[in-house]
Amino acid sequence: MIKVFIAGVLTLLVGLFSAPTWAVLTIEITQGQDTGIPIAVVPFRFQGQQRPNEDIRNIVSADLYRSGRFLSLPPGDFLNRPSGPDQIRFKDWRLIKAEALVIGRVSQLGNDRYEVNFYLYNVFKEKLLAGYRWTVGSSQLRQVAHQVSDYIYEALTGTPGAFDTRIAYVTVEKDSSNTRQYQLMVADSDGHNAQQILRTNFPILSPAWAPDGKRLAYVSFASRTSGAMIWVQNVETGERRKLLQEKGTASAPAWSPDGRRLALRLSRDGNHDIYIFDVAASRLTRLTKHPGIDTEPAWSPNGRHLVFTSDRSGRPHIFRISAAGGPAQRLTKEGRENAGASYDPNGKHLVMVTNQGNGDQIGVFYTGNNELKLLTDGPLDDSPTYSPNGAMIMYATQRGNQGVLAAVSADGRIKQILRLHQGEVREPAWSSRKQ
Repeated sequence: MIKVFIAGVLTLLVGLFSAPTWAVLTIEITQGQDTGIPIAVVPFRFQGQQRPNEDIRNIVSADLYRSGRFLSLPPGDFLNRPSGPDQIRFKDWRLIKAEALVIGRVSQLGNDRYEVNFYLYNVFKEKLLAGYRWTVGSSQLRQVAHQVSDYIYEALTGTPGAFDTRIAYVTVEKDSSNTRQYQLMVADSDGHNAQQILRTNFPILSPAWAPDGKRLAYVSFASRTSGAMIWVQNVETGERRKLLQEKGTASAPAWSPDGRRLALRLSRDGNHDIYIFDVAASRLTRLTKHPGIDTEPAWSPNGRHLVFTSDRSGRPHIFRISAAGGPAQRLTKEGRENAGASYDPNGKHLVMVTNQGNGDQIGVFYTGNNELKLLTDGPLDDSPTYSPNGAMIMYATQRGNQGVLAAVSADGRIKQILRLHQGEVREPAWSSRKQ
């Protein structure tokens, strides 16, 4: 479970490029649920000459369906299709057992500008729950649709949505000379709008979003003789810099909640320990000192503690330590091995990779009672990452001989597969909400 890095011959392409077709993720729901809030999402009425390519109704319905919290009613059941508040007959929606109603319209303003109006109603109370208006370019309509989904999700569940967020991931594809090519990609949470951040023939590992959603830290190599190094890259401009000039290999970067520090694993004098790097001051502070391997740090949401993986007890397990230093406390005792832990947004649970003797699976550790609950079947599950609202967990796994991403709801009821048309995908990281 503790990763080793091997370098090869270097080619490198840095920047922001649209993804080739094969590098775009497609989502397949593999396990859903029969219950949920019945919601009617009416097609948004278009007013104008040139209809945009993005269909807001379809995007919103797909978002809500993927969440597993809603039952989106088929448009064929609708008795009418209002686009404004004065056109709603609530009894028609009660007849088809809709509990919530979404209506809206898209108006063309000219010069590639559109106005989007959206309304969400409680059907039984005949009450407006949310209503918003945007004026955007055509390229922003998909983002607006995700924002509509976020408003709906929060209004009806009480939890903020996570549709208007991004994911980072690594793809692996062999070129014409049979050399592995690695790409660091960024996409919307539903896999659309995929863009290439970095292309190299060295492995790319452990991408981690800064809280501002503008920077990614990740592990890669600078030359065939260099060890693994941590880089920080602006996802919009492509500008990147090496984080450390230290000797030894560095890996497993993790941003602090305030975005000012990075926790990381650094090997010095043959010892693998956790350090904290102050990004603005370029100051490195050692946090652990132990002859075992300490790696994979992750911050608590309040920034006061970190958890990390260590084999100091004989096998990899999860330990917790104060961000100010001091003794480390072992958290996990169940299972043969536990690794790669990170906190949920509320700081009450830890998602991790656990091996109970049947391969690597994703589990959630409840810090209040030290209970470990399995969410996946394994046997090759890895790199779990929480959505910013804690409702979903994305991770890497295998289907057949292909590396894919998968997602599971925090209660284990909803499961999805995200795969490429060809090649493999791994190392997912979910951003915070867009700032």
